[in-house]
Amino acid sequence: MTCYRCHHWPCDCRDGVALLHADCRDVLPELEPGSVDLVLVDPPYSSGGAMRSDRMQNTAAKYRISDAPDLPDFSGDNRDQRAWTSWVADWAGMCFKAMPPGSLCFIFSDWRQLPSATDAIQWAGWTWRGIVTWHKPSGRRLQNRFASDSEFLVWGSSGPMPFDLNSGAGPSSVFSCDAPRGDGRQHIAQKPPELAGHIAGIMPGTILDPFAGSGTTGVAAKRLGRRCILIEIEEKYCRIAANRLANEPMPLFTDEPEGDGFKERALFE
Repeated sequence: MTCYRCHHWPCDCRDGVALLHADCRDVLPELEPGSVDLVLVDPPYSSGGAMRSDRMQNTAAKYRISDAPDLPDFSGDNRDQRAWTSWVADWAGMCFKAMPPGSLCFIFSDWRQLPSATDAIQWAGWTWRGIVTWHKPSGRRLQNRFASDSEFLVWGSSGPMPFDLNSGAGPSSVFSCDAPRGDGRQHIAQKPPELAGHIAGIMPGTILDPFAGSGTTGVAAKRLGRRCILIEIEEKYCRIAANRLANEPMPLFTDEPEGDGFKERALFE
């Protein structure tokens, strides 16, 4: 196993963002327990369309964006709801075993899969803590309907979360930011780095994204000066992620990176 960017392991990338081309279910069991502090994951929702026949279409057809260029299809988006719940619980449980007490997990979901996501995160061992809403100001408006302008993150902790009375108020559970558009969109379901940064900012330390896609979590981690492990099963998206990270300027650190930055810590047993 090697980093897709530097072709070494342990990873030698100067920005601390490792990119692994693999199925996360093969990699997660190898993570050293306690080596990761926050999971931020945007898995395939498997919910596009109202009927089973709709869900069985490829993602390029289900989620086509009118003002975006033709984007590559991605796999794993054709499960029914029961299979999706079990699948999420499977890899979320693997993440749980790699996390120290008090660490956090955030799983993206749309409204259709929200009940299943809240079940799966608890099934995996996490203590469900609530829901974060991503509000998209330019979201789709339909006649005689509420706007389709929100997605969600189900979040939980590894056991208790003691209150730190000296830490001040936490971030808002509602974040408004539009999705990337036009040439800035390189994945059909791409999230904005500003959103990933808002979520990751709640806790310092190493970030894990088992479904990295086009690398948005890595871009956010690089801007924050945080270590990050990205895992992506599709090589075409590994190439896109590696290119985005190479073209994202590194922050200028005057002392230590934000959080625990590039602190030496074993990632794999």
